[in-house]
Amino acid sequence: MERLHTGTEWAEGPVWLPRTRRVRWSDIPNDRILEWDAATGETTVYGSGVEYTNGRTLDLDGHVVQCSHGRRRVERDVDGVVTPIVDAVEGRRFNSPNDVVVAGDGAIWFTDPPYGIHESGREGHPGEQEYGGCHVFRYDEAGGELRAVVTDMAHPNGLAFSPDESVLYVADTGGDERAIRAYDVVDGRCGNGRMLATVRPGAADGIRVDEEGRVWASSADSVQVFTPGGERIAVVPMPETVSNLCFGGDDGTELFITATTSLYRIRTATRPAPRHSAA
Repeated sequence: MERLHTGTEWAEGPVWLPRTRRVRWSDIPNDRILEWDAATGETTVYGSGVEYTNGRTLDLDGHVVQCSHGRRRVERDVDGVVTPIVDAVEGRRFNSPNDVVVAGDGAIWFTDPPYGIHESGREGHPGEQEYGGCHVFRYDEAGGELRAVVTDMAHPNGLAFSPDESVLYVADTGGDERAIRAYDVVDGRCGNGRMLATVRPGAADGIRVDEEGRVWASSADSVQVFTPGGERIAVVPMPETVSNLCFGGDDGTELFITATTSLYRIRTATRPAPRHSAA
């Protein structure tokens, strides 16, 4: 385990940028985005006053798609130019989009818990829930169709697809179970929701899936690894509460972990699940 950077208040939303060989992530309460450079080992501030960005991923063109607590939307960052993608459902604003994945057909899937609109204003701006829930959404950017695909969770948070995109995993950080749930995906819709695993201590926040279909989940004291059947098969102890994680590095075998004040790295013997071809 290596600590690559420290000095954040609540680190979140890591993504590996293969074009620049950097990890980009957020320090949400301090309203800034940081980047760690694999070539130099240095960390720089990519942006400040960024409206409390959280989870991010890459679209099919390699551009960053990110969640904004402050703007209550999903947006795209292309070389520092940020444009909105979607910010409302039936005329009502989202709560505070939290984490996001892009499927092989280009559709954008994201979670929408209320953490960015809490009264404290620590991770966004105080506000009200407008559509009356906390859902997982699928947005077909080409067709402009927005659909709520998961509506039975308290606070849906991290999400990831199985390697063939037939299953969507979603971490719930609210309610009594605070579990990772699995949903069968058919024609862009989710069904057969079921519990995959309960993560303790704490709860799973960010999650990722490797090429063998194993689910890598954050927790209060570790990164925990589960089989597609829900069996916990590995635990990577961490010195701080883990928020999120991503695979990266030149060959994809490096796991980057955001944990409270720091960015960490550990080398693995696996790689991220490849994006499933829409064909």
